[in-house]
Amino acid sequence: MVSTSVELHDIRKRFGDFEAVKGISLAVPTGVIFGLLGPNGAGKSTTIRMIMDIIAPDSGEVRLFGRPRVRADAARLGYLPEERGLYRKMTVTDQLLFLAEIYGVKRREAQARITRWLERTDLARWAKSKVEELSKGMQQKIQLIGTVLHEPDVLILDEPFSGLDPINQTLFKEMLVEYKGLGRTILFSTHGMEQAEKMCDHIGLISHGRLVLSGELAAIKRERGGNSYRLEAEGDIDRLAAVPGIEQVVPRPGGAKVLLAPDAQGPAVLRHLVELLHVSGWKSEEPDLEEIFVKAVHDAA
Repeated sequence: MVSTSVELHDIRKRFGDFEAVKGISLAVPTGVIFGLLGPNGAGKSTTIRMIMDIIAPDSGEVRLFGRPRVRADAARLGYLPEERGLYRKMTVTDQLLFLAEIYGVKRREAQARITRWLERTDLARWAKSKVEELSKGMQQKIQLIGTVLHEPDVLILDEPFSGLDPINQTLFKEMLVEYKGLGRTILFSTHGMEQAEKMCDHIGLISHGRLVLSGELAAIKRERGGNSYRLEAEGDIDRLAAVPGIEQVVPRPGGAKVLLAPDAQGPAVLRHLVELLHVSGWKSEEPDLEEIFVKAVHDAA
């Protein structure tokens, strides 16, 4: 039986007349990178805050490590909120020592861990600088370091890549993959499908407060790959929208990526295509995560 780090059972949350989370149930296996995905306003941050016990669900249950949550679980979680917050007048080292000691890390061990992480993130020369002297990207790296200093079993990160330049995005990704390599679990929210597709083992797609799809990403792509095709053709790509059996068209250089309806057959669609375009290639391929999300939202509507 696969062990889980986080389980949600029909959790719901309402703010006045607005229902932000509408009965989400999912399981995050231990030792994976799990992406909680969806557009802004989908309910991702509210879901994460319920996992962290910052707010309580109106109904449903959050379970951690295969059982009901207990107070001691807080020390096994590392949390990076979307709203970043550091003491700007403190030095980098003092800030990180403070964060480590909150979780009971002994000062000598905390200093050793801080030194390692600052070297890993190319921030060692800033160790005695005040936080306010650092760039936004540097401050975000400091926050991530502060999140992992107590070596939590589960990292929960809300939009961790927001506002980072490409170099720091790459560094964050490398750090998270390395942390997963230690056997830890990582759950992060994002609206960036491309980033999630490169990193995640499992995903949960949320739209308008509802979970529309969840599971192992590779299995989801295998299941849905039969209806996605790469078309190489010359002609008016816009005409494809009228072809029976075609559900979505994503124009690309030299042709398009085409998503078929569930009951459509590739050869039958191709017969229509050759009447409209000069077709030089028609090949089945895996859909990308954005296409999967769009279709899942459409099917759930």
